[in-house]
Parts: sequence; C-alpha cells; structure tokens
Amino acid sequence: MREEIIVSGRMNELIDPHLQVWNWEIPAYLFLGGLAAGILFFAGLMTLQGKEKEFETTIKRAPLFTPLMLGIGLLFLFLDLKHKLYFWQLYTTIKLESPMSWGAWTLLIIMPVSVAWAGMYIKTIFSNFKWPYPNIAEAFEWISKQKTILAWIMVITSVILGIYTGILLSAFNARPLWNTSILGPLFLTSGLSTGAAFIMILSKDEHERHALARIDLLLIAIELFLIIHMFMGFRASTQVQIEAANMFLGGTYTAIFWTFVVVLGLVLPAALEIMSLKKLKVPYYIAPALVLMGGLILRFIMVYAGQMSRWLY
Repeated sequence: MREEIIVSGRMNELIDPHLQVWNWEIPAYLFLGGLAAGILFFAGLMTLQGKEKEFETTIKRAPLFTPLMLGIGLLFLFLDLKHKLYFWQLYTTIKLESPMSWGAWTLLIIMPVSVAWAGMYIKTIFSNFKWPYPNIAEAFEWISKQKTILAWIMVITSVILGIYTGILLSAFNARPLWNTSILGPLFLTSGLSTGAAFIMILSKDEHERHALARIDLLLIAIELFLIIHMFMGFRASTQVQIEAANMFLGGTYTAIFWTFVVVLGLVLPAALEIMSLKKLKVPYYIAPALVLMGGLILRFIMVYAGQMSRWLY
C-alpha cells in the first residue's frame, strides 16, 4: 500500500479563484469599438490631408456605419453589466488612473461625433434622402463648416478609443496574460487594420483600395512585431507569465491562435494584398475579410485565455 501525504488542495478543480465572468459580449464590444475607431481615424486623417476626392469611401461612405457599430458595441457592454441601472455613475466622476473612466468619457464624445460626421454626408450618398425637419438640415450644414475641427476631434478620440480597448485588459494585473503594456498598441494597430479592411471591402475605387492596402501591410507588419515581442516578453518574465505564453506555444490556444489569427488573419492577407498591388488577379475582398476575421478572433482569444491565466499555483 502506498501512503500519500496531501500538503495542498490545489490539485482539486477550481479550488483556486477562477475568473470567467466575461463572455462573448466583451470581445465583441472590443472588436466593434476598435473597428469603428479605425474607420473614423482614416476618415479624419484623409480629410485633414485634403483627399476627399481620392478617398470618397474612406471619408463619406464607411463612417456611415460607425454609429451603428458603436451603438451595438455599447449594447453588448450594457448586456454584460451586472448592475445595469447604475451605469450612469461612470459619468459622475473622472478618474485619470482608470481605463474604464477613459473609455466611458471617450465613448461619450466619439458617439455624437460619429453621428455628426455621418449626418454631414448622408445626403451626398443618398441623393433622395430628406431630413424630416428643416432645423436638422440646418444643423448639419453648420456642422459641415466645422469639418476640420471635427476631423481633429475624430482622429484624437479614435486613437484613444482604439488603444483603450487593449489597456482595459492590461489594467487587470492579476491576469498574467493581460499584464503587458503591449496590449494597448496591439489592439490599436489591429483596430486600424480592421478599419482599413472594412473600407477596402466597401470601396469600388481601385486606387483607394491599393492605397489602403499599402497602409494595411504596414499595420500587419507592426501587429506581427507586437505579437512576437509580447511572447518574447512573457518568456523572459516570471513563471506565471511563461505559463500564460505556453497556452499559445503548445497549449490550449496554440492551434486556433496561430492558424486563425496569425496565418489566416495576418500573413495570408498580407500575401494577397502584395499580389493585388502587383496587379495579379485576386478577388479584392478576400484579404480584408480575413483581416476582419483575424481581428475578431484575436479579441475572443485574448479575453478568454486571459481569464484562464492566474498568479496562483
């Protein structure tokens, strides 16, 4: 008979504190927020550069979808709240050290800005559209005269929104996978890439698509660099962060992450965009569709895997 001395109960399933409170609503919200931020960033940037004729879809058409994206994202966020009736308390104070406070106030600014921007161009896109009240038409005519100011606000707030979606996770120090400063720049870069991809799908102008493809190639290269750098940092850090990285380096999320995010979501779209720029016959919508898929899966994996990582042994 073999005698065993139990010195710890850690081998029992779920004996350690286990965080699994964020479901699909949070990664979906992070994806839509990053996507809207990317679209608004390029719309504002191209406007400031005076390229309205060259980038009509970027400036006029794609931003029409951003109020809907932000609205659906906020609905997902609301559904995730435990105490839904008290969400308004986020707006009773400003805490500069709180990512959620930054996000709440940024969303409060960027939502009406996106509506104003879409309202400026809705009659341009839909020639038969008429506002139900003359005062609304006059308001948007006045807003159109402040286009430059609005574009600056849009560029700044979209960058804050894009980087906030990653910082929101990295602020949770108790989760080793999220406890890295790389997440903010990574999610911002991914959001800009998905924004460019969405515009490429909508655009019918080859010159505009190729210009955005060149930008997206740079963003994909940066995103790959950040992913590699993130795992290098984990592998050179504490044991808990090594274990967090191991979930992607032979562990549970290895196949899905490297297949759907890195290969299909980044490397393959980059190859297809290079082929398109070299005038090879490639359906223009495949690469941006893959980028959008990769961006969505990235956020789901990071949210779910992060909740599995822990400091305790």
